[in-house]
Amino acid sequence: MGDVNFVPGLAGVVAAKSAIGFINGQEGILRYRGIRIEALAEKSTFEETVYLLLFGALPTAAELKAFDAELRAVRAVPDGIIDILRSLPDGGHPMVALQAAVAALGTFYPQMDVTDRDGNRAAALRLIASMPTIVAAFDRVRKGEDVIAPDDDLSHAANFVYMLTGERPDDQVSRLVDVCLVLHAEHGFNASTFTGRVVGSTLANPYSAIAGAVGSLSGPLHGGANERVLHMLRAHFTDIEKVGEVLGGMIDRKEKIMGLGHRVYKVKDPRATILQKMAADLFESHGSTPLYDIARTLEEEAAKRLGAKGIYPNVDFYSGLVYEKLGIEVDLFTPLFAISRVAGWSAHWLEQLEDNRIYRPTQMYTGETDAEYVDIADR
Repeated sequence: MGDVNFVPGLAGVVAAKSAIGFINGQEGILRYRGIRIEALAEKSTFEETVYLLLFGALPTAAELKAFDAELRAVRAVPDGIIDILRSLPDGGHPMVALQAAVAALGTFYPQMDVTDRDGNRAAALRLIASMPTIVAAFDRVRKGEDVIAPDDDLSHAANFVYMLTGERPDDQVSRLVDVCLVLHAEHGFNASTFTGRVVGSTLANPYSAIAGAVGSLSGPLHGGANERVLHMLRAHFTDIEKVGEVLGGMIDRKEKIMGLGHRVYKVKDPRATILQKMAADLFESHGSTPLYDIARTLEEEAAKRLGAKGIYPNVDFYSGLVYEKLGIEVDLFTPLFAISRVAGWSAHWLEQLEDNRIYRPTQMYTGETDAEYVDIADR
């Protein structure tokens, strides 16, 4: 096996061709279907971004209106899904509940024949439209509150906030959540997207593929990082005057600093730059918090100590602070990420099916090669 090229984590290994997302980590560039993320965050909406990701081009006004209507029509989930959510322990993590509910959707809306393009399109739209409903419903169920039905008069982002809180958000909050959804919608061959494509490559039904992606996203090294940023700030950075000292200690002990650094970006994550500006506007209009001030100080100190190594804030660094300010529970941060990323997952799933080949990498075997079986009486 000496000639096998072993690459831990598949770092740098090209596993597929894709026309969906492009990342230049050296220059901090992210594009969806060729369009810079900065332009989409400024000018687009999540609904329009979903259309772009799924179908490869920006829609006309008429196409977008029709597509938006399609999404709104499939936001509701069957009563059986709500029953499943009610049967789960209140203390369970929402990502586990989301994964279970997404998989269960496949029993209500079977799409086993993935050669059926119309059926695939319908499944992708249903997944994108209904995941906010599932997340909001589980949060309300676990709190003993009534589940709120979708409001078809609201945008995708505003409707999620409404189903979660029971209050229609103002324009600033709606737009902020909408931009957050745009920023998280796609990011190349990340772990969860790769997971979804691997499952999809077996020709499994779309609900299984997306449920697999949800499970992958739940890990603390992936989507769960935004939760851990807040936990880290609260646990270690309690005094703004000692941020530099605490950071230095963590660096010396080689501890992981959540929200700083990225496997791809060697400069500041462009999504973090966008989100930081919107966070500043939010905290200025709705009041700042000590944790936000500490986070800004931490970024400044980290730039001095780690910038030369290409370690800068990623999108998780500020997203949790924004979500918390909006009154969203900490353990809903990653489900909110999933509500957005399902757009990219669905686009990749559809792309995978266009020229499918099942993923079957090899391994480097490191075990014994000539072991003998020992009868149980002699062990």
